Amino acid sequence: MTKSLVIVESPAKAKTIKKYLGKGYSVLASYGHVRDLLPKEGAVDPARDFDMTYQLIEKNEKHVDAIAKALKKADNLYLATDPDREGEAISWHLYEILKERDLLVDKQVGRVAFNEITKRAVNEAVSNPRELSSDLIHAQLARRALDFLVGFNLSPLLWKKIRRGLSAGRVQSPALRLIVEREIEIENFKPREYWTIEAEVESDKQEFTAKLSQLKGNKLSQFSINNEKKARDAELALNDAAEGKLIVKKVDKKKRKRNPTAPFTTSTLQQEASRKLGFTAKKTMSIAQQLYEGIDIGGETVGLITYMRTDSVSLAQEALDEIRTFIKDKYGADNLPKEPRIFKTKAKNAQEAHEAVRPTSVNHEPAAIKSHLSKDQSRLYELIWKRTVACQMIHATMDTVAVDLEAGPGNIFRANGSTLVSPGFMAVYQESVDDSKAKDDKDRLLPPLQEGDTVKLLKILPEQHFTEPPPRYSEASLVKALEEHGIGRPSTYASIISTLQSREYVEMDKKRFIPTDVGRIVNKFLTEHFTQYVDYDFTAHLEDDLDAISRGEMDWKKTMQAFWKPFKKLVDDKDKSVDRKDVTHEQLDEKCPKCGGNLAIRLGRRGRFVGCNNYPECDYTRNVGEDANAEPEVIEGRKCPECNSDLIIRHGRYGKFIGCSGYPDCRYIEPLEKPEDTGVQCPECKQGNMLKRKSRNGKIFFSCQRYPDCKYAVWNLPLGEACPKCDWPMLTLKTTKRRGTEKVCPQKDCDFVEQAEAVEEAESES
Repeated sequence: MTKSLVIVESPAKAKTIKKYLGKGYSVLASYGHVRDLLPKEGAVDPARDFDMTYQLIEKNEKHVDAIAKALKKADNLYLATDPDREGEAISWHLYEILKERDLLVDKQVGRVAFNEITKRAVNEAVSNPRELSSDLIHAQLARRALDFLVGFNLSPLLWKKIRRGLSAGRVQSPALRLIVEREIEIENFKPREYWTIEAEVESDKQEFTAKLSQLKGNKLSQFSINNEKKARDAELALNDAAEGKLIVKKVDKKKRKRNPTAPFTTSTLQQEASRKLGFTAKKTMSIAQQLYEGIDIGGETVGLITYMRTDSVSLAQEALDEIRTFIKDKYGADNLPKEPRIFKTKAKNAQEAHEAVRPTSVNHEPAAIKSHLSKDQSRLYELIWKRTVACQMIHATMDTVAVDLEAGPGNIFRANGSTLVSPGFMAVYQESVDDSKAKDDKDRLLPPLQEGDTVKLLKILPEQHFTEPPPRYSEASLVKALEEHGIGRPSTYASIISTLQSREYVEMDKKRFIPTDVGRIVNKFLTEHFTQYVDYDFTAHLEDDLDAISRGEMDWKKTMQAFWKPFKKLVDDKDKSVDRKDVTHEQLDEKCPKCGGNLAIRLGRRGRFVGCNNYPECDYTRNVGEDANAEPEVIEGRKCPECNSDLIIRHGRYGKFIGCSGYPDCRYIEPLEKPEDTGVQCPECKQGNMLKRKSRNGKIFFSCQRYPDCKYAVWNLPLGEACPKCDWPMLTLKTTKRRGTEKVCPQKDCDFVEQAEAVEEAESES
């Protein structure tokens, strides 16, 4: 009989922990959540004091049965799910299921939690079990109930007022608001002109530039010189005053110290992995989970990092001791500060129950274990390891110099430079920055200069600039904004972003978020009619309340009552008072050129368009932003093959295409760019050739020219060669960074691969 049964969330973690605990212990996985609310209205019943109705999650039912079977043979049950609210709730749900099945009679039940999966931490936690925390459980129940009630009441309202299939969430809606408001800010931005003037100079055969900071005794601001005339007048005056040389007026030398950044929290890890590695928040958390749960690093399975869902920037004393010893041995005592660095979190609503994300042992150097990790695991682990080591190293020291150069009385140019005296922590790690501008000249070396020296003026360089709108959010900058506003929790950022994309409220362009037409209208509806519930401060205060519940300072049901009554009243009121056209129509101060009726921006199946309010009697439409008076661009020398009318360039959801001017009587269309013929015969129908085409989202693919009669298609460049393994008439050319260019059989059940020389076209498509 097994003495003790330990339950964790994942099989990978179960495998690691089993090795640490040894004989007498059986370790099984719940595979995440074991039950959830019934997916229908009434699963949370406010009339019955927020009573909740649960059901087993079908895919995990077999795992619950396996746990129940194993428990019958055990004396002790240790619930060892993740050390956070969600993990506490999973343990509670499992406890409730087993209790309902009368399987806990005469069993010792303990809750164990560990911040790192190491032998010491696991054995110490199992030796000191505690009871389930009702406060943490209540906080998670409140969060789940809030999200359920918001979703099941707002979403049907969106279906009625906008379109079926939409959803609104307690935290996704404020996140959408951030993205939409940034886009509106960009659209409304009016650029302002300004000019900078630099002097290109030479001293001791070294050329450098200096920027004009003072003109005729007046200190310059960004818009002091705001047109070409002022710039040219200044250029002329400076050349006349300088007479080919500048005088060194002042040399200011200083030593500057730069301190390392704090170790990673969940949020900063997601941001930095996005900037440095190009990872999405979802990918970062997935790989971090693997590193936390345990990796075989050569005969030893060990959790390589501490728990990755944390707001804390603190490090355990034993970790600090190990890191400081490592730095002293590896980088020398002169790179070690006298005392350990202590960091304080700057995030709103921070829960600091855990440590920062760090290596479980700094002695597992990235290079030493690289061969045991996947490429992505290795890259993320190295990022965490370097940040952790660097945070306990000495500051970096730089010599900075600022030189004022005079071009006649009252005209001052400023040149800046610096040299790195002692790299300190920068020898290991430097943090990246969101949307950083081009580097200024502070990092360059200047020639030795003394007051009174003369330098040769080579040229005065006026340059025109325009102010730029704020950039769209990247994943890194959106995560940062969510954290700053207190929206959601670090563990939810990845799911917030995924939901916005899956609902098609936002799309990505060059790794930046752009709101879709549907996203804009959903946001407009929510901000106008549910202002309080998408307010950033309201969302943050609700997170404060959930934190207070987790600390036992607030009653979760009273918090639910305070939220539910006004929310439900508002939902019922908007259901009656708001018409669909008020939400989906935006009236324009413009008459229909076809019937004289009023025009409005409306929402259709393919996004927003301008249409007549007299529809269906009048069918006038055009694209948003399209000039109503613009003449259509006619295709010279061609007529419609079906009705002999002019062919014109039209605009659709996926860009420009060629269509008949006789639309809607004639619906002939063709792509603006004709598909390129590869010359390779379609291997399926053997009647047409494979053509190079572009998908709706711009990705290149190859398909049969007889589409839709033949729907055969592949993503990679077709080759007119038969597969030597399965005799399929066509191979494809596939290029990846890891494996280079290969000939690959496109048949799923054939694994033929052969190295090939890259061709120009394949490289361009990879």
